[in-house]
Amino acid sequence: MPLSLYDKLWDEHLVQTDDSTESLIYIDRHYLHEVTSPQAFEGLRHKQLKPWRLDANVATPDHNVPTNRGNKFYAESIEDEVSKIQVVELDKNCNDFDIHQFDINSHKQGIVHVMGPELGYTLPGMTIVCGDSHTSTHGAFGCLAMGIGTSEVEHVLATQCLKTTKLKNMQINFNGQLQRGVASKDVVLHLIKLIGTAGGTGHAIEFSGSYISSASMESRMTICNMAIEAGAKVGLIAVDATTLDYVKKHSNLSDNVFNEAADYWQTLKSDDEANFDKTITIDVSEIKPQVTWGTSPEMTIDFDAEIPSKEYIDDKNRENVLLAKAYMGLEESKTLQDLSFDRIFIGSCTNSRIEDLRDAASVVKGKKVSKDITEAIVVPGSGMVKAQAEEEGLDAIFLEAGFLWRDPGCSMCLGMNPDQLKPYERCASTSNRNFEGRQGNLGRTHLMSPVMAALTAVNGKITDPSSS
Repeated sequence: MPLSLYDKLWDEHLVQTDDSTESLIYIDRHYLHEVTSPQAFEGLRHKQLKPWRLDANVATPDHNVPTNRGNKFYAESIEDEVSKIQVVELDKNCNDFDIHQFDINSHKQGIVHVMGPELGYTLPGMTIVCGDSHTSTHGAFGCLAMGIGTSEVEHVLATQCLKTTKLKNMQINFNGQLQRGVASKDVVLHLIKLIGTAGGTGHAIEFSGSYISSASMESRMTICNMAIEAGAKVGLIAVDATTLDYVKKHSNLSDNVFNEAADYWQTLKSDDEANFDKTITIDVSEIKPQVTWGTSPEMTIDFDAEIPSKEYIDDKNRENVLLAKAYMGLEESKTLQDLSFDRIFIGSCTNSRIEDLRDAASVVKGKKVSKDITEAIVVPGSGMVKAQAEEEGLDAIFLEAGFLWRDPGCSMCLGMNPDQLKPYERCASTSNRNFEGRQGNLGRTHLMSPVMAALTAVNGKITDPSSS
């Protein structure tokens, strides 16, 4: 029977199915960070349990860490008490349970979904979980990767298995070539605009098509990262030569082991006659740079389009749209290009990889951040990204332009560390969510690609990348 990639990964890891719709699947890799793990470790202590398989677990602090740490920093120095406790507890828990951690001072510390693939912990064919919704990022490697809750973190630590329900299959075909100035972030925002934040609910989305085949691993990770914003629990992409090249470069596998594994990894693709519950085909050559205007990723429009006005809003969405416009401080007649911005954030597990920083640096090179911008920051996704960027001189380009160059962390993606918006500040952000208060109390977030964020930094406004 022809199978989808998701079905193959599911069958390979299925332990058992009970009388209900729930099944038990084996987990190959478990990523941990400081926010969703403290209660899980406390549960192990209370039950007098130990992790089932130590080498399956990798930890790092990312959500709460300050990004202006300098050469030496102590978790106890974090000013916010809750943030400090979570980072300190991760240190204690990893020491107590003998779990490998890249701590706050490690040169390999970073955002878990950036650090893991770079260090070779993410390998094709794995089942991967983390107490973080954007674990779908790792699906770019032909993995079944998903976010889990704190109680599930404890269960995976104790049993190396996860109780879950099998998903339906959705296929998204991205065909064609991108216009100048358009990136993978625009492609996935366009998809979310079309199907909504509930469009993939109950599904695993497999991304395919000629665009995906030509895309880099960084671009694929960006797309899978935001599958969760389209409502899907899982986003994944078949293994191909691009995948194998990345894994060979970043993993520590010997040539013999890699070659043997690669024979299997190349089977990690959907069969030609595989059945999908839903299929959508999109011509990416028609996509313009995308920017969110409201308080949900689905509230996205072309960068040069008009913000929805009340005359053109259907009754079903009227209340949500009007509330979003009020929160974002949008006047009825305005377009995105009419807006003035206060802050710029280039970073997050969506867009903080070396390719993202190169794209942004190519825009700002030889230019200056607009005097209308209060602050512009660049936050590499990991210590390895930071080191590579500095080796290439990207940090110098950003600093010369007037950006702040920071240490790795989740930073302004969410208000759990010092990098936060002040009330009513408007931010051009390369992160993944624009919910109310996500980047700070009453902060106003517009999601966009690194190219568009960099352009907004130097112009103070959203502009056309094809004209720069």
